[in-house]
Amino acid sequence: MNPAPPPQHPFETRPLTEPVDPRAVSEFWRRVKAQNPSSGAQVAIMIVVGVIFALVFLPAIGMTLFGLIAVAGSGESGFGALFSLPALIPFVIAGIGIPLFVVSQRKTRESTYRIARFAEANGMTFRPFVADPPLPGMIFHLGHSRMASQLVRGQHPRFVEFGNYRYTTGSGKNKTTHNWGYVAVKLDVPLPNIVLDALGNNSLGSNLPSTFSKDQRLSLEGDFDQHFTLYCPSGYEADALYLFTPDIMARFIDHAAQLDVEIVDDWLFLYMRRPASTTDVSTWAWLFGTVGALMTKFDQWARWRDDRLRLAQEAVHHPVTQPGTATAAPLPFAPPVGMLTPPAPGVAPQGRRLRKGFSWVTLVIILVVFGVTLLPQLFGMLSFFFFR
Repeated sequence: MNPAPPPQHPFETRPLTEPVDPRAVSEFWRRVKAQNPSSGAQVAIMIVVGVIFALVFLPAIGMTLFGLIAVAGSGESGFGALFSLPALIPFVIAGIGIPLFVVSQRKTRESTYRIARFAEANGMTFRPFVADPPLPGMIFHLGHSRMASQLVRGQHPRFVEFGNYRYTTGSGKNKTTHNWGYVAVKLDVPLPNIVLDALGNNSLGSNLPSTFSKDQRLSLEGDFDQHFTLYCPSGYEADALYLFTPDIMARFIDHAAQLDVEIVDDWLFLYMRRPASTTDVSTWAWLFGTVGALMTKFDQWARWRDDRLRLAQEAVHHPVTQPGTATAAPLPFAPPVGMLTPPAPGVAPQGRRLRKGFSWVTLVIILVVFGVTLLPQLFGMLSFFFFR
């Protein structure tokens, strides 16, 4: 007897737009803090920052008010009041910054509550954040302070995760925070590491955080190359053609032409440089439609097997012998290795990861920055020594 199919949920978007009860938002965040102790640590950090802010700026504000009262009481005007104006800067910063911070936090809490209700209404689960998510995609192992947030997860017909992700590179003045939206889809079997660099979202060169060796590019038929640059490991060109049949290429062109795609291990990732988990209804409609259109084609990928594993299996069972070494004759009724037993799902080591390359665009940017910032100083030093 076949198991009953999972219940089907309509695409329900009202939780993203309808009014919310502030008390329900507060209750939701109380549950989040109880289930996620690390969120309490974040609140404690915000309190500490607020205390430091108060200790630093409140005395300056008090001195400013005292000075203004003294100036007003003495009847001075003009320059006396003018010299008191610089001390007003902390007061202005506090008066503008604190309300903006409070409004921003309230908006973030409300948006998170809306997305959680949206996930529940569509038969999915929600997690507010996951530190350093254990995913194999190219964006998940860069920099530090890695954090995924607003995670919406579904289980049927296969595991899918929609989320936002950020990581930080550099430190101090050179610190940069990188923000991504992503969709992660669990596949049936591990596949070769294949990347589709969408041309529609590139500006100065590729939009991806990694650069791949040019000799791994593969041109596909039709107008696929007008939408994507495909990279596959050397020697896996035939496997990529097996996976990207004309009907699958059409699905990617029609639904994912603005998304970068990575296949790695038994995962497929869709990347975008704006939030994927959001309160924007059109974004969810687009991503749900894209995943639904692609998911109907993933079943045929489950039949792919890496013939290199078959060859490795045969090498183990039939090792090459040195001349003069006696070997037992095979039994006449034993089938050849690999003829009846296909290789187990998996990818040979040479196909698991693409080889990284070098970006000439990055080199040009470095040279331009060097020329703009350092060359004038160099010319100034030369002028000082030779023309003084």
